Amino acid sequence: MNLFEAKNTIVEVGRRMWTKEWVAANDGNISCRVAEDEFVCTPTGVSKGFMEVGDLIVVDSEGRKKYGGPLQPSSEIKMHLYVYNQRPDVNAVCHAHPPIATAFAVAGISLDQCLLPEVVLAMGGIPCVPYGLPSTDEIPQSIAPYVKDSAAVLLANHGALSWGDSLMQAYFRMETMEHFARILLASIQLGQVNLFSPDQVNRLEDMRSRFGISAGITGCNIKNPIVPGQAKTGTVAEVNPQNR
Repeated sequence: MNLFEAKNTIVEVGRRMWTKEWVAANDGNISCRVAEDEFVCTPTGVSKGFMEVGDLIVVDSEGRKKYGGPLQPSSEIKMHLYVYNQRPDVNAVCHAHPPIATAFAVAGISLDQCLLPEVVLAMGGIPCVPYGLPSTDEIPQSIAPYVKDSAAVLLANHGALSWGDSLMQAYFRMETMEHFARILLASIQLGQVNLFSPDQVNRLEDMRSRFGISAGITGCNIKNPIVPGQAKTGTVAEVNPQNR
């Protein structure tokens, strides 16, 4: 993606995040790789719902401002650059505070349950990583064990981080994460969480090659699912047959 396209897409992604109430005030940050040592990113102190193309900033791989708007780059750029450094296939990173996913992050509960075909297939498990002080090296350190084999993470007591080979993929992964969190919370409140069997998970994962999904996806949690309330592992189609 060239610089012009990247800037316009970042503004659109920021608007969508703000409209969905995933960010409040000046929260959240977005970035995109546009060259080997150039990354366009959101500035500090600007609402993602009112951001303009002229506000965006280009930094190098050390986070130093090269050119762009009058403000400084987001103070969270360190975690973005860490992902880029570890994942050459990643070209975009999004950070937001989607409320339900962030509630799971506050509770310290990973979104790694084997529940929904689309999530198992496209994202696998979404781990909750240890808390790190925002804007410091603590966050890159906390996400370090998970970046190479994940599509997104929950940041304990903070929010969520997603990445992908394009800005829209990184954004859509955040959207999928929040949608998954909402469904999981509702099923917990209903008092029953029906999990896929290992065989069902394996069959879904075998489909990844058909959809071109291969790099950086780890499996969902089959062996030790952590679901508050009542959970039942088995063939989903055979659970509660009277409700089919």
